[in-house]
Amino acid sequence: MPVDRSRRAVALGAAALALAPVAARAQPSLRLPNMPLHDPFMVVDETAGLYRLYTANIPRLSGTPGLGTMMYASRDLLDWEKPRCVFAAPTDAWFKGGAWAPEVHLWKGRWWLFTTFHDEAAALPPVGRRKPYRRGTILAVADSPEGPFTVVRGGEPVASKDLMTLDGTLYVAPDGRPWSVYSREWLQVGDGAIEALPLTDDLAAAGPPRTLFTASQASWADGKRQPEGDLAYVTDGPQLFTTRTGQLLMLWSSYDKDGYVQSQAQSMSGKLEGPWAQLPPLVRHDSGHGMLFRRFDGQLMMIVHRPFKNARGKLYEMRDAGDRLEIVRQRIDLDGDARELVG
Repeated sequence: MPVDRSRRAVALGAAALALAPVAARAQPSLRLPNMPLHDPFMVVDETAGLYRLYTANIPRLSGTPGLGTMMYASRDLLDWEKPRCVFAAPTDAWFKGGAWAPEVHLWKGRWWLFTTFHDEAAALPPVGRRKPYRRGTILAVADSPEGPFTVVRGGEPVASKDLMTLDGTLYVAPDGRPWSVYSREWLQVGDGAIEALPLTDDLAAAGPPRTLFTASQASWADGKRQPEGDLAYVTDGPQLFTTRTGQLLMLWSSYDKDGYVQSQAQSMSGKLEGPWAQLPPLVRHDSGHGMLFRRFDGQLMMIVHRPFKNARGKLYEMRDAGDRLEIVRQRIDLDGDARELVG
């Protein structure tokens, strides 16, 4: 993959929050081809009759300067409102860049935002010729999926600050225990990993992390030669899904020889601990960081971004095949692609 600084870079200034009132909904005026969108995350709000689509704040679109999270909203997945900023990152926190991969989860009656920040000047111990720096997923919380979200624990990351992590998601095990599942950055470990961290009921770390698998275990994954001389294997965007037969699957992304890839893995034990088997990719074509949601009519859907640079959201109808996910069709009528790109 390219040097880390080029990944998902968005120039963002100082933070301020200007939320429109919840009751004063904007008139739909956008469609997916005109909506810059990286690391998409969808919340289906049946009470409000809205699909809420989160991504990193882009000040020229939201009208709110600074690092943070913005949200598009739609009633039909076709016409979307102008985005509004729902989280403005504090300017006095440890991080100086990022706001990647926002996810919004309902937990214990409140809405929790997981999003990834970094500070390239905050060096971590070097690993060979690689020079990792502070990066981690932090939490913010709100009483509404429209925010405003406020950081918890001073904006410190969920995982240890000594670990270079990103793309944290919430997984609730069958026993009700919450976990943070995240990507371990290649810049620190070389062979990027997916790790799982047990959490307390207030979503603080409750024990050491465990490695679920590494990127190179996927036969299609391609290591990218870096200036330091290492091969970098990337892991991005984990999301867990339990199938109709009780199988535990994970969406995740990396690179093959042609670009970004949306793939899936299966837990052979049905538990988070695995072991995890790598299944064939779902979508190539420089596509990835996907997540699953159910449409109001119950149809299982997946949204990915494509291409990696200047990304837009792409929608797929999905089938729960019991032991894996399968694509039914791409909704090019919604996402604006000229032709279906599957497999």
